[in-house]
Amino acid sequence: MAGQDWIGKDFYGTLGVSRKADQSAIKKAYRKLARKYHPDQNPGDKSAEEKFKAIGEAYQVLSDPEQKRQYDAIRAMAGGGARFNAGPASGRGGAGGFEDVLGAMFGGGTVPGAGSARINLGEGDLGSMFGSLFSGGGRASYGAPGSFGAGSGGYPGGGKGQDLAAEVTLDFRTAIAGSTMKLTVDGKSMTVRIPGKIRDGRKLRLRGKGRPGPAGNGDLVVTVHVTPDPVYSFDGKALQMQLPVTAAEALAGATVKVPLLGGKTATIKIPAGADSGTKLRLRGKGVNGLDVVATVRIVNPRKPSSRVVDIAQQLGEAIRADHPGFDPRAELERS
Repeated sequence: MAGQDWIGKDFYGTLGVSRKADQSAIKKAYRKLARKYHPDQNPGDKSAEEKFKAIGEAYQVLSDPEQKRQYDAIRAMAGGGARFNAGPASGRGGAGGFEDVLGAMFGGGTVPGAGSARINLGEGDLGSMFGSLFSGGGRASYGAPGSFGAGSGGYPGGGKGQDLAAEVTLDFRTAIAGSTMKLTVDGKSMTVRIPGKIRDGRKLRLRGKGRPGPAGNGDLVVTVHVTPDPVYSFDGKALQMQLPVTAAEALAGATVKVPLLGGKTATIKIPAGADSGTKLRLRGKGVNGLDVVATVRIVNPRKPSSRVVDIAQQLGEAIRADHPGFDPRAELERS
């Protein structure tokens, strides 16, 4: 995502949180909205699909401390949180305030003439703010990844051409399944194959897709960002999910349905006597033939009825009578 895109977008408003919201509140708001607008829950609804993408984009930025810092700084400059003097620069006629801003960015200092707000901008921020846009929800910048200026070997007189850096954001299902994307980087269109089972933050190096040089073209380094899914995560081996069950289902055993990526469902059998933390595996049921590992999490009503409380007490008495050696807290005893 390029900085100039951020100026017109209210990510806090998209998630319905205040600017002072902590990471826990941001994550909670994202999960609630992602479930509501998930394409699997709204098949064929383009409006919900766009809303889901906007929610994912907002969370991708606000959940990353560095991107959040840059976003807040850019929005502050655009929205009047910082003011810049337009007078002549020291020792030069003309440009004034904006040159001071650029100077602060290159030097990693504070923006002069900024009234009540002073914004620290490091050397990497300018590339983020003014990087060239490309399709697929990412940005392309010139120079080595994470820097502003010449890439490795991109100097006059010899060596390999300059490397280019780009970023792309994928939804979770696409990241697991893999995809082919068309990007425009440095004025050139190209097709990039994103392999399946890719994880957030992974970098793909495309040899020879950078700028030309005497010793050959530089490379294109694509950083892949993955929008979290409200239900699933990927540990590199299997798709992981939390499976909420009632105490009755865990104790007596049950067969329940679980949602799969792509809108389908699968049934899973909970064995009698399952505890929180019990792991159940659905082999090959996930995207790309991955296993789905469901971890049991026992959930009780916050305000159980008097009838439920009475039955629970009777159950406790039955457990003590029929299982006299059973102690759920035995492992807490110190030797």
